[in-house]
Amino acid sequence: MVKHQPLQVYEKQVFVSFVTGIYGCRWKRYQRSQDDSSRWECTWFFLLCSSFFLLLFWTYFWLVAQNDFNEFNWSVYNLSGEWRDETIPILASTTVGFSYITFLMILALFHISLGQQLNLYWVHKIGVLATLLTTISGVVSVHDIWGDEWDILFVSLQATAPFLHLGALATVTAVSWLIAGYVIRRERTTFQVIVLLIYIIILLALYLAPLMFTCPCIMDRHGLRPRPDIIGRRGAPMLAPENTMVSFNRALQHGASSLQADVTISVDGVPFLMRDHTLRRTTDVRKIFPTRQFEDSSFFNWTEIRSLNAGQWFLESDPYWTADTLTARDRSRIGNQTVCSLVEMLRLAARANSSALLSIRKPPPEHPRYRNWFMDTLWAVQKAGISPKRVTWTPDTDRGRVRGLQQTAHEKLSMEEIKQRGITSLTLHYSKASHNDIQEYLANNVSVTVYPVNVPWLYSILWCSGVPSVSSDAPQVLRKVPYPIWLMSQNAYNFIWMSSDLVSLAVVVGIFSFQNYHTIRWRMSGMQNCNPEQIMLSAVTRTSSRDVNIMKEKLIFSELNNGLSSSEELSLFPENGYVRYSHGGHNR
Repeated sequence: MVKHQPLQVYEKQVFVSFVTGIYGCRWKRYQRSQDDSSRWECTWFFLLCSSFFLLLFWTYFWLVAQNDFNEFNWSVYNLSGEWRDETIPILASTTVGFSYITFLMILALFHISLGQQLNLYWVHKIGVLATLLTTISGVVSVHDIWGDEWDILFVSLQATAPFLHLGALATVTAVSWLIAGYVIRRERTTFQVIVLLIYIIILLALYLAPLMFTCPCIMDRHGLRPRPDIIGRRGAPMLAPENTMVSFNRALQHGASSLQADVTISVDGVPFLMRDHTLRRTTDVRKIFPTRQFEDSSFFNWTEIRSLNAGQWFLESDPYWTADTLTARDRSRIGNQTVCSLVEMLRLAARANSSALLSIRKPPPEHPRYRNWFMDTLWAVQKAGISPKRVTWTPDTDRGRVRGLQQTAHEKLSMEEIKQRGITSLTLHYSKASHNDIQEYLANNVSVTVYPVNVPWLYSILWCSGVPSVSSDAPQVLRKVPYPIWLMSQNAYNFIWMSSDLVSLAVVVGIFSFQNYHTIRWRMSGMQNCNPEQIMLSAVTRTSSRDVNIMKEKLIFSELNNGLSSSEELSLFPENGYVRYSHGGHNR
């Protein structure tokens, strides 16, 4: 019997075990494989990628839609009849789902880079499928309830496109390592050529993407217009109940130059402030007039309206998660608020030397004041003692009868229509006010007010566009924006754009060259014919263990299948780590 060298066993690969264990529950080395992934597993990888990109889109949407969370909750209220902050469960589930899918995506990419076979664990398959279906149902639901909100994605690109471009460029550049390894280190196939062509097209598209950008804040800082005035939309509804005296006072305290309110005419001709068609959400009408809670608010008389509490709902529902920040004195004052009349609000504006923007809701045709709503509004303006030149209202009707007051249109109009109707100001939703439209209106001396503007990034791009004023539910937030959050000259951005493209191109070419060089060396050394399992072997101490013996046995039986004839005999002595072969009755 001839003694041979001790058997070799596997090196510990903690990182590989971690990656394959969590992704596919393959913690033991003999459970792993470096063979090509099956089509079934490639399909699951495709579903994982689809879930990741869909969740990435979904997460970005809710980040930029923060400007309109109040509008979303109001839309849900109009459908369900109950006021709740529906954004909290959506944001929580989105955060959990995106974190989970991103983690699996990273593990899958590590599998590919390490040459490991993809084998997603069945529990993760259920999780990926559930996340994908939940996200799709969320997208469909938002499209049905809040379909107009998709426009904010295009608006937000005016602020985020340069940064998203750099992030996408860095990601695609890093992926070149995987693409190069897949294309170079294998035998050429048609599919590999297709993958390479798709990658090149995506890379070239990213290099040229800035040609399609329209970013108002890429401009010369000397051309920046004055800071837009802030109009308190329904006061400061995040700090106090909307359309109440406390809310309007808070707006003025936080730098609002004007006040905006929703005006409804009571059955006895008194203009009062109410956004909803009913009194259910913002008053205690369910308690005082339970049989009339679904009735249109304009069919209540002023005495009945004045008897309702308009502040307690804010403390109980806490719609903006701000009630806990209120002092005991503020809570007491808010809890005793009543519905505000138009006269009260205009008197406050007059004392503060401020102006007012009124959104008047016409009474329904069966209302007693249907034909006299504008006279009732004029009477309130005159009674408040405010200068008519400081009051602007919509709708833009009855222009011949409404003299001395400013009127604004709520619709986007061409310059021909504006000149024909004699309009001097527009109040537009931010999704309808493009940068080019704003420049055209301002060039023709048409004032533009944009609403709702509640976040700094939107306020910044409108500032760079030259908008004179914005209407906001959050004047306390915009007050803290003394300058656009970013401003860059065209030359500076061109330098960043060209530099990033050149660096990316150099890195991609370097990665492909590096992979190609090492592939040639690897093939010349003949390593391609070696068993990958044997490459990772190293000497082990003679101290045996159960795992070591299992690995020895697997290696020996693998060698038997690959090279030993049926007449060969093998003896294993695990106690001393030596092997004895015999052939034809002769020992080796």
